[in-house]
Amino acid sequence: MVHEGLSDPIVTQLVAQDKVPWYRKPNLRVMYLWLFLVCMGVEMTSGFDSTLINTLQFSTPWNKYFSDGCKDAKGLKVICPPLKGFVNSSYQLGSVIGVPFAPWISQKFGRRWSIMGGSIIMVFGSIIQGCAQNVGMYIFARMALGLGIVACIISGSSLIGELGYPKERAILTSFFNTSYFIGSIVASAIAIKYTSAKNDMGWRIPSWLQMCPSLLQICFVFMLPESPRWLVSKDRADEALAILVKYHAEGDADSVLVQAEMAQIQTTIKLEYENSKQSYYDMFKHAGMRRRLVIAGFLGLFTQMSGNTLISYSANDLYIALNYTTDYAKTRINIANACWGLITSFIAAIFVARLPRRFMFMLSALCMLCIFTAFTVCIKTLSDASHANPKRHNSGASIAGLFFYFAFSPAYNIGNNAITYTYLVELFPFAQRTRGIGFEQFFGRLGGFFTTNVNPIAMPAIGWKFMAIYCGWITFEFLFIFFMYPETSGRTLEELTFLFEEKELADKAVIAVEKRIHHEDMVPADSLKQPISHTEVAEEKV
Repeated sequence: MVHEGLSDPIVTQLVAQDKVPWYRKPNLRVMYLWLFLVCMGVEMTSGFDSTLINTLQFSTPWNKYFSDGCKDAKGLKVICPPLKGFVNSSYQLGSVIGVPFAPWISQKFGRRWSIMGGSIIMVFGSIIQGCAQNVGMYIFARMALGLGIVACIISGSSLIGELGYPKERAILTSFFNTSYFIGSIVASAIAIKYTSAKNDMGWRIPSWLQMCPSLLQICFVFMLPESPRWLVSKDRADEALAILVKYHAEGDADSVLVQAEMAQIQTTIKLEYENSKQSYYDMFKHAGMRRRLVIAGFLGLFTQMSGNTLISYSANDLYIALNYTTDYAKTRINIANACWGLITSFIAAIFVARLPRRFMFMLSALCMLCIFTAFTVCIKTLSDASHANPKRHNSGASIAGLFFYFAFSPAYNIGNNAITYTYLVELFPFAQRTRGIGFEQFFGRLGGFFTTNVNPIAMPAIGWKFMAIYCGWITFEFLFIFFMYPETSGRTLEELTFLFEEKELADKAVIAVEKRIHHEDMVPADSLKQPISHTEVAEEKV
């Protein structure tokens, strides 16, 4: 695949010369601890929510409290499929509403304040959710949670990529989604304790506990430094330089790498501002940016419409189809799958630095297609057996179906979990990064809203035929990745800035770095503290 806007990877070459591992760098080590507690903890809330709302469907008091009149085969009150779908998807709806505003807040006030604001909203959402007096109040609380999480995801994923040392950046951004399973495991463990409760505290207490990851972010977010790239964009280059010196050079102000990084960041951001306005409208004016948006939009859809929402939000329907009907079996399968997901996503994140991005995405899609097809066959076999003789169960098909249920997790995690944010951070230049991630979030949450509404209705109605539709969609996903995704591995963020633009723009950044480290010999650190000009050009330069 041809990359029109790539030039010499000078900073990448300098980073490759650094043989000291991160754990032997005290300042970097401390920063990574705060990154884990703050940014990587963001997705814990998403994992907690998807598992919580799934396991609450096992709870008799929860179903009785919010029932709209429907009853199950045993005569117990439950929530009707259409309402259940909307309750599930209200979290996604809140995120859709928040997407237009979250990138602007992140660019205006900085990554840390955006995370703080989103976390405060989620704390209030958790409190309201646990105190809900009716289904409307419960839906409102879930929408508030979704509104808060999108601000944290956009700013958190950006901050990880913009703060991380170039050598570890890809792995760090991959761990961002891995933390989803930590929240999922905690929610699954809580469900074992509370799903069998006979009163409303069985669902209220887990709802309140959902605020815990957000409290971590509130407590520790200002222990993290601000994004150096954001500081440079606000003419605060001296602060940006101090952060790079402290964390990327362990206090060495004369570090060649830091001088190269600073020159590259300043020059690239200046070129971005000179060639674009910071607006959604401007993103659609340029051919290169339009291609980024098409990729980001479909990436968002793929992350939520590859069968994963069926497994996470409608697992109860799948367990019943597989003949695992007791609360004991369901809760144990839930926590086992969450633990398995954490292990496989962790392994996938480790391999991000070693394998090309396109290869991992295509491998993921191909594996998901094979596994979901086999899973669909198992569900069809069980359905046919049940219709032929309701008293007999095909135990072989049940076991095989459970195997493919677990096998889906590593297949999904290889691509859509491990490298989604790694890829997005690399795909979009700084000036449009939060808007680009917001665009992906909009389509992802829209896709999640659609599937979590449709799954509870379609799965009981048409069963395996609905799953076959997912097989067709995953086939399209593989073809789209093959023809549309560019390779982004092995470069710094600034080296990827003009990936689809004229090579001359990328060369200007390279020239600035070469001048700084070769022609001006180790210039004093003070000379790096130069403000950038915020020139905005309305028309595209052809």
